[in-house]
This record gives sequence, C-alpha cells and structure tokens, in this order.
Amino acid sequence: MTMDRLRAMGAAIALLAVTDTAAMAAPAASGGAAPVALRALETGEWELRGRGDGAETRKLCVTDLRQLLQLRHGQALCRSFTISDNAHGVTVSYDCAAAGNGRTDLRVETARLVQIQSQGVADGAPFAFAAEGRRIGACGS
Repeated sequence: MTMDRLRAMGAAIALLAVTDTAAMAAPAASGGAAPVALRALETGEWELRGRGDGAETRKLCVTDLRQLLQLRHGQALCRSFTISDNAHGVTVSYDCAAAGNGRTDLRVETARLVQIQSQGVADGAPFAFAAEGRRIGACGS
C-alpha cells in the first residue's frame, strides 16, 4: 500500500469516529422521548427534600417526568443534551438561553424515589443543590 492510500484510509477512519461521536452527543429535543432512567418513574405529586443547611422541602405536580431534570428552570424552554442514560440514572446538561443553564444528575432508586444533584445558573446567579424526590400521590391530593 502506498503512503497516500494509508493516509486516505486513516482520514476515513477518523471521519467515521467523529461522525459516531457526534451522533451519540446529539441533543435530545425537549419534546422528544423521555430518557430511559425516567421511564420507570411515575408522574404525580412529588415531594422534593433538599439536603444540607437551610434546605427546603417543596411539592411539585409532575406531569412530565423531564420536569425533574430542570427544577430551577421550571417551564422555561430549554434545549437539553443527554450525557449518560441507563435504567439507574441520567445526566443531562441543558441551556435555557437568557434564563440560564444547568446540569442535573438523577439517580433512580425506585419508581417513586430519586436522588437529584443539580448546578448551573438561574436568574443570573449560580445555584447548586442536592435533593431527594419522593412520589407521594396523585396531583392535587
């Protein structure tokens, strides 16, 4: 094989590797299918208990399980990128344009219990929190 052919083959292999990597890192549209980790969870009323000093507890009616991935950005329209996803957890990075951005790690313990860690920027200020989410019933109960 000539040196030119070897270089051409190497370039082709490199191009395939880049194409495969880009496909794996493609953004998941906000309206797309839920990550695998969320499919085992149940919608309804969730109680979120913060961890650490001054942590708060709040209730949230979850009609779309992806709400658990951008808790500090509520209903903001955000573009999300799934970093990792399996039956036991999901890591998502998201960008909400002027509303800010974040990264959330959600670990599934049961269909009604999750651990959430999130950090980013909301309303022009940084945030970071850890919380336990527990489904407590149907919304409005």
